[in-house]
Amino acid sequence: MDDINRRILEKMPGEEHSYLSADKVILEDGRSADAAWPVEYLNSITASELSLFNLSLKIGAPVMLLRNLDPVKGLYNGMRMVVTRRSHRVIECRILGGSHAGKIALIPRITLTPSNEDLPINFHRRQFPLRLTFAMTINKSQGQSVHQVGIDLRSPVFTHGQLYVALSRSTSACRIKVLLGAQNMEAKTRNIVYPELLIN
Repeated sequence: MDDINRRILEKMPGEEHSYLSADKVILEDGRSADAAWPVEYLNSITASELSLFNLSLKIGAPVMLLRNLDPVKGLYNGMRMVVTRRSHRVIECRILGGSHAGKIALIPRITLTPSNEDLPINFHRRQFPLRLTFAMTINKSQGQSVHQVGIDLRSPVFTHGQLYVALSRSTSACRIKVLLGAQNMEAKTRNIVYPELLIN
């Protein structure tokens, strides 16, 4: 997804600005242990709930909020927005959906901690809690309503309900385009269904 988002951002008109994160390794006693880990390794860490080390944005770029900042005002995890202004300390965005659609929100840098237990370190990243959303995973798209939808099924869905979620993001089938693998000459894909999860 990140590669697709990066390529589309490059094609957008306007000036691009990059925001670099401050990455830290914290020991159990609270001390910093950055020197024990290469900076390149810390910067390369990615997780679905974590902003990229290098967050590149342009005015008009669609983004998704990665944390619950103020749910009452519509700033919750998964909210889609459009960047309207940028500064070093805060990103101004316009909310796209829900009862707060059209309202302006100011997004500050915060400290993000991934929940990925596979990481061998206690890792913190200070960055704007945003990710580009020209493209997003099917799981992240759940609950979103999008006018035009393109679905990349070169790798088929792998769990119950994913295909339904992907195909139901748009209110009209004529606004959905599906990309299948070159080896798939029959224009078909698998739909994973676990019958035991269905209500009789």
